[in-house]
Amino acid sequence: MKLWSILGNSQKLDGGAMFGNAPKAMWQRWTTVDDGNRIELACRALLASPLNGKTVLFETGIGAFFPPALRERYGVQEARHVLLESLGEAGFRHEDIDVVVLSHLHFDHAGGLLAAWEEGEPPRLLFPNAAYIVGAQHWQRARTPHPRDRASFIPELPGLLEASGRLEIVDGDSSRALGDSVRFHHSDGHTPGLLLAEIVGPEVVDGEAHGGVVFCADLIPGRPWVHVPITMGYDRNAELLIDEKRAFLEDKLARNVHLFFTHDPGCALAQVTRDEKGKFGTTHEHPELHARALVA
Repeated sequence: MKLWSILGNSQKLDGGAMFGNAPKAMWQRWTTVDDGNRIELACRALLASPLNGKTVLFETGIGAFFPPALRERYGVQEARHVLLESLGEAGFRHEDIDVVVLSHLHFDHAGGLLAAWEEGEPPRLLFPNAAYIVGAQHWQRARTPHPRDRASFIPELPGLLEASGRLEIVDGDSSRALGDSVRFHHSDGHTPGLLLAEIVGPEVVDGEAHGGVVFCADLIPGRPWVHVPITMGYDRNAELLIDEKRAFLEDKLARNVHLFFTHDPGCALAQVTRDEKGKFGTTHEHPELHARALVA
């Protein structure tokens, strides 16, 4: 099996919102800030093939479904559908994808499921041959959003996914489409029922899989958020997220599971570390993956 990092459309968002209650004097050391207080963010997907005999895409990024006014409001930097271009550069088309795994249905993670905006045209799903995997708890959230995060969802998307006949809703740690090759962890701090997909590593120690890669989604958007106290203003329950993140990192460190970041513009993959004071960090950082073998 090989892994590719697949870049989608990029964003610029307010740095204060992205770093929650961390002061700007702290977070501006970790990133570049523009005159509008915005920071650069990637919307990166992970492609794995063959995985359980299939070509699997983990997330789709924000895509190009927004009309121009909303594209500007949400800081989307490109009008074209960058994800499709990046798939092509890796030697794939969206029609080649057998499974799309969605950590959650916020537009910056699921918007790439849709074709690029065209005036007068309704939203249209891409990936016509793929099963779409969504967590059960988050599916309910997407169907009936809370006022706090309603604007983060694409209203038409749940109906389109249901109408496809290829939606698989997951309520445990595995799926029909991917079997034991992908293990799902669940998190509620950012949004109810966030799915954290771990490509299971090749080594087994004391009955536990070691090696492998986990898609960190919005539990850990990038390297700065590996530091346990750092959260986003978008997180629904920051204290819960901190507790979930600590347990998550302890587990991945113990089992040598590498972290894949969706929003870090400079790093796709990294290994977890912890120093003598107990602070988590990263090492062996990779800005991109091109047909990389699964780490062990």
